[in-house]
Amino acid sequence: MSDPKINESTVTASAAAGRTQPHADGVERSVLSAMLRDPVNCMGMAAEIFGPQAEIFYSAIHREIYAVLKELHAADKNSVDMVSVAQRLRERGKLEAVGGEEFLVELEMAAPNTVNFESWCQVLQKYAMLRRMIAVCSSALIKCYDTDADAGELVSAIETDIFNVRDQETRPSARLIGPIMNDVFQELQRVWRGETEVGIPTGFAKLDEFTGGLKPGEMFVLAARPSIGKTALALNVIRNVAINCPNPRKVAFFSLEMTSEQIGLRLLCTETGIPEGVFRNKAFNQADLVKLTKAIAKLQKARLFIDPTGGLSIAEFRAKAMRLKKQHDIDLIVVDYLQLMHDESRAKDGRQNEVAGISGGIKKLAKDLKIPILVLAQLNREVDKAAGNVPVRPKLAHLRESGTIEQDADVVTFLHRDREEAKNIADGVSVEAEWIVEKNRNGRIGSVKLLFYPSRMEFVPAAPCSEEFAPETRVGN
Repeated sequence: MSDPKINESTVTASAAAGRTQPHADGVERSVLSAMLRDPVNCMGMAAEIFGPQAEIFYSAIHREIYAVLKELHAADKNSVDMVSVAQRLRERGKLEAVGGEEFLVELEMAAPNTVNFESWCQVLQKYAMLRRMIAVCSSALIKCYDTDADAGELVSAIETDIFNVRDQETRPSARLIGPIMNDVFQELQRVWRGETEVGIPTGFAKLDEFTGGLKPGEMFVLAARPSIGKTALALNVIRNVAINCPNPRKVAFFSLEMTSEQIGLRLLCTETGIPEGVFRNKAFNQADLVKLTKAIAKLQKARLFIDPTGGLSIAEFRAKAMRLKKQHDIDLIVVDYLQLMHDESRAKDGRQNEVAGISGGIKKLAKDLKIPILVLAQLNREVDKAAGNVPVRPKLAHLRESGTIEQDADVVTFLHRDREEAKNIADGVSVEAEWIVEKNRNGRIGSVKLLFYPSRMEFVPAAPCSEEFAPETRVGN
């Protein structure tokens, strides 16, 4: 009997390709047959291999039967058999549409045994992946004819769609604890021997004692109110990681509010110690020129990639980051800052849901690329409400626009200082600042004392203090 094919998108894709889409009708029948014969073992294995994919079966009839099998198995794994499947289909008025009880009897006898069930499922997964790719590529062709679309955003969206197809195929499976512990022990030995680091050192040793550095797969949030210096501190970390450390790393900096030239000038001021006003007023001398020459030569060697795209979408960010990882094997991503990004797919659901999508997307990207992502974020105005002329210390509740940022992040830190102190301050004079670790999923929380030099936009560790870690040594959640 001829099987009706799947949804409109796949029909469109098939018509565009002019060929029948990849599938294996006999394998689909064998998989369903095995599920009817041994539902307890086969249904669980299928769920693990297929994941949430809705259209693993090409035939609409087979999809209908698989949906019933999953529903019955979820209710009671011991109640799945040909009779119960037929009854459920009859209740829905779809029994005759799938071929009646005769077809179900034939289906149950389609496979002589279940020995090769796992390999059959992998075949179906492969064909489903090819069909999804056909649909994505066909859709991309149609979108490319839209001359009103932004070409850059369109290409990024298509790249993301293609990656998502591959991402569904490579879902991680459960592992036995034995091999996992062996891998953990091997990694610990490499750390003890000095062959590797737990995380990328930030250049602020006291902070790294708390966090272990910027660790692979982690989302590290640095939040503050405007004009407190979060961009300056992020650039200080980038300078330490990409330029001044013994083992320079490759860093990608996504700046949504500054140009590449502004970032370059900031780095140059910090590296030379020359205030930006000196350049603007043409007040530099021969000694300054020597410093500039050396600093520029040093910065030119850095493997620092700057993307100044404003209004970056999470889909575009993901595509750009994946491309940088593939082409240059970057070690760290820095984003300045989260609330300037947007998520078109969630914009209609309100700003909080949109920010939640952005935050979750960043965390997922860190895990997928297995590198840390340092994300700058804005705090709400509650922090500006001083109590008795004492600035309010930031808390997790002060994160602007979404509580999901604190949930998604592995580490949440705040930059805190008195903004008024830095006004009209002389060049070369510092003010006190504090880098607060408020959440640390895998370590302690507390604070680190810093000195901020506004003229050169540089934060440096304050003098060592034995009590620096004493007030708060709790383990974060």
